[in-house]
Amino acid sequence: MIREEVAAICKAMSDANRLKIIEMLTRGERCGCELLEELQITQPTLSHHMKVLSDCGLVSSYKDGKWHHYMINCERFKEFKNYLGAVTCSCDALRESCSEK
Repeated sequence: MIREEVAAICKAMSDANRLKIIEMLTRGERCGCELLEELQITQPTLSHHMKVLSDCGLVSSYKDGKWHHYMINCERFKEFKNYLGAVTCSCDALRESCSEK
């Protein structure tokens, strides 16, 4: 994953509503109607948030009738977690290199 992709995901997750949507979707696929009920936002606002999350690749969706169903893009989410997991504090890196000697 390149830095620009990570930056786009971080920007998408910097909004409290979008972060809550991600938390909700980690429990499984959700219909837009369910997200609307829990978030108590308007449908156009939900559409905006879902577009941001979809554009960075974190969320995918399909349409069933008039509603969209959303789910986490697990592969993309794992790539993001792996990228962040590889970032370490210099103090931690220094301790590891010191203990290896």
